[in-house]
Amino acid sequence: MFVPSQYWLSAISEKQEYDKHINTPEDTGYRAFLNRIFMPVLARLPAKAKGLDFGCGPGPTLSVMFEEQGAQVSLFDKFYYPDDAVLAKQYDFVTATEVWEHLSDPRLNLELLWQCVKPGGVLGVMTKLVRDAEAFKSWHYKNDPTHIIFFSLATLRYLEKKWGAVLEVVAADSFIFTKPSN
Repeated sequence: MFVPSQYWLSAISEKQEYDKHINTPEDTGYRAFLNRIFMPVLARLPAKAKGLDFGCGPGPTLSVMFEEQGAQVSLFDKFYYPDDAVLAKQYDFVTATEVWEHLSDPRLNLELLWQCVKPGGVLGVMTKLVRDAEAFKSWHYKNDPTHIIFFSLATLRYLEKKWGAVLEVVAADSFIFTKPSN
């Protein structure tokens, strides 16, 4: 499901919405929220892993959590860390927490993210899933004006098959795709 583009915010308005988010590495509540994807990804990483935090926002926290465990993490965010060079590399892990619902070109963006994952690496995703059309009507998540696309478990299973990946549901809103080692 997606929001027709005529209803999308302008880039300026979208950034203004994100500027309201106050998420920092010092916020223990935010760290607890991120643990739903952090811990399962961390458990699958080699020592001194290299990763990419895609859509990290203005106060990268997940990257700090991984760095505290010895990983090296590059950042990308179209508003706050717009370094396209990091998207041309491959990583042991890529994370996208609360990002997929903001993608204006999901086909391009998701393929790009998948290309950033090394063989044997993982893509960790946090996003809330659409259950069904009836539940969607009263779903709070769709009311955020920056949320323009919504995924279902069937969509994730489609990507698993398309990518030849293994998909693990590690929490209700947290998913790990593992890329085959070749």
